Amino acid sequence: MIIFKTIKFKNFLSTGNIFSEIGLDEHQTTLIVGDNGAGKSTLLDALSFSLFGKPFRKIKKPQLINSITRKNLMVEVDFSINKVDYKIIRGIKPHVFEVYKNGEIINQSAAVKDYQAILERQILKVDHKTFCQVVVLGSATFQPFMQLSTQNRREIIEDLLDLQVFTTMNGLLKNKILVNNESLRKSDADRKQLNDKITLMRSHMIEMQSNNEDLISEKKEMIEDSRVKIEVNSAKYKELEEKNCTLKSNISDENKIKEKMGQLSLLKVKIETKLRGVRKDLDFYMVNDNCPVCHQDIHEDFREETIKERKSQKEEIDVGIDKLVEQYNKMDSRIKEIMVVNDKINDNNLEIHTIKNNINSTMEYVAILEKEINGLNKKIVENNDHSTMTELETHLQRIEKEHCNNEEERNILSMCTSMLKDGGIKSKIIKQYVPVINKLINKYLSSMEFMCQFELDEQFNETIKSRHRDVFSYTSFSEGEKMRINLAILFTWRAVAKMRNSINTNILIMDEVFDSSLDANGTDEFMKVIRELTMDTNTIIISHKSDQLSDKFERVLKLEKNRNFSTITEI
Repeated sequence: MIIFKTIKFKNFLSTGNIFSEIGLDEHQTTLIVGDNGAGKSTLLDALSFSLFGKPFRKIKKPQLINSITRKNLMVEVDFSINKVDYKIIRGIKPHVFEVYKNGEIINQSAAVKDYQAILERQILKVDHKTFCQVVVLGSATFQPFMQLSTQNRREIIEDLLDLQVFTTMNGLLKNKILVNNESLRKSDADRKQLNDKITLMRSHMIEMQSNNEDLISEKKEMIEDSRVKIEVNSAKYKELEEKNCTLKSNISDENKIKEKMGQLSLLKVKIETKLRGVRKDLDFYMVNDNCPVCHQDIHEDFREETIKERKSQKEEIDVGIDKLVEQYNKMDSRIKEIMVVNDKINDNNLEIHTIKNNINSTMEYVAILEKEINGLNKKIVENNDHSTMTELETHLQRIEKEHCNNEEERNILSMCTSMLKDGGIKSKIIKQYVPVINKLINKYLSSMEFMCQFELDEQFNETIKSRHRDVFSYTSFSEGEKMRINLAILFTWRAVAKMRNSINTNILIMDEVFDSSLDANGTDEFMKVIRELTMDTNTIIISHKSDQLSDKFERVLKLEKNRNFSTITEI
C-alpha cells in the first residue's frame, strides 16, 4: 500500500518562494476551499508532477513555474510502501529529479526517461493514466472511465488486476518465438547443408578412389621427365663451367697487359712532354739572334751547335715514339682479344645462371609432385577408413535431434501464445472479476440512491437498466446521474485495487466534484460513501461550497491570494 505522508511545493503555479506543506496522512476528510484563481487545484498538479513529471491539468510544464519568481520550482513528496520510506524531489530551473529510498538516493546513472520508468514500474507500479482513474478525480480534466476507448478501459483494468505481467510475458514470449523461429530456420539450413555435404563427400570418395591411382601414376611420369631435364641441364651446366675455365686460362695475362698498357701510356706522356720542349728550343734558336730577356746577342756557333743538338734529340725522340706506338698497338690488340673472351665468359655465365634457375625450379616442382603424391596416398587411406563421414553423420543426428526439440518448443510457445492473448488467461481472470466489479458499482450507486442495474461485460461495454428496467446507455443520463456513475466506478476501482493490493493508497482527491453536477441530495449521499472510506483513506475534496460543506469535514484548508502569491491556511 502506498501511504502518502506529506507534499510540499514552492514557486509552483501561484505559490511563492516559501514551501507550502500539506499533510496527507493526518486526517480522514479534508476540504480545500478558496476563490477562483486562488490555487485550490495546485495540490493535484503538484502531486501529479512530483510522481510522473507532468501536471494533472492540461498545463504546459514551463507554465508550472511561478510567473513572478520564474525559477526555483520545487516539489517534494514523502510516502512509504511496505514500510520502506521514499522521497521524490522534482524541480524546474534548475532541473531536479531525485528519488530517495530510506534516505539514500537511488542510482541516477540512467537517462531521465529510464529513471522515470524505474519509479513507475518498480516503485509505484502504476502509470499516470491509472493513477488519475483511482486516486484523483477532477471535473476540469478528468476523463471518466465510461468515456474511455475500449482499449484504454482494458489497460486500466489490467493495471488494477495486476494483469500487466501477462502483457510483459507476452512480449518476452514474442522474443522467444523469434529466437525459436531463427533456431528452426538455422537447423533446417544446417540439416540441408550436412545432407548435401554427406552426399557430395560420398560421390567424392568414390571418384577419388578411382582417380587417385591414375593421378599418382601421371605425377610419377612427370617426376621422371623433370629428373631427365635436371640431368640434361646439369651436364650443360658442367660443360659451360669447363669452357669458362679454358677461356679464363687463355686470358690469364689480362692483368699484366692492363698494367703494361698503363705504363706505356704514362711513358708516352713523358716523351711527348720532352718532345714539345725540344721543338720549342729548336724553334727559338732558328728564329732568334739575340735573347728576348737580356737582349744580348746569341753567338752564332753556340746557336748552330744548339740547333744541331736539338735536331738530334728530336730524331731520337721520334724514333722512340714510333717504337712506343708500335708496342702500344700490340697491347691494345691483345686487350681487344681479352675483351672478346670476357664477353664469351659473361655470355656463358648468363646461360649458367639460367640453367641453374631451371634446375632449382625443376627440383622444386619435383618436390611439389612428391608432396602431392603423398597427399593422394593419404587421401586413399582416409577414404578407406570413413572417419570424416562418421563424424558428419553423427553431427547430422545431433542437428536432427535439435530440430525436433525446436519443433516441440514451437508447439509449446504456440500454446502459450493462445493463453496470453486477450482471450486467454487475462480474459478468464477478468471474467471472474466482472461480477465483483458489477456488484461493487451497483452497491455504490445504491448508496447514492441512484436506482439502476449497471453491468459491464468482459469487453467492458456497459448495459444500464433503469426505471422500468429499460436499457439505457451512459450518454442517456443527465450530468448529475453521470457523475454518480463516475463516482461509483471510481470507488469500485479503489476497492478492487485494495483487494488486489495493486494500487492501494491512503488518499483520494476530488476537484470541484460538488460544484458541478451533484445536487444537495446527491451531495449528502456522496458524503455517506465518503464516511465509509474514512477507515484508512484521507479524502481531500476541493470545492467552492465552503459554507455548505465546511461542517462535514475534519479539516478545512483555505487558499488565498495575497500580493499575487497563494498561501494555505487551516481554518
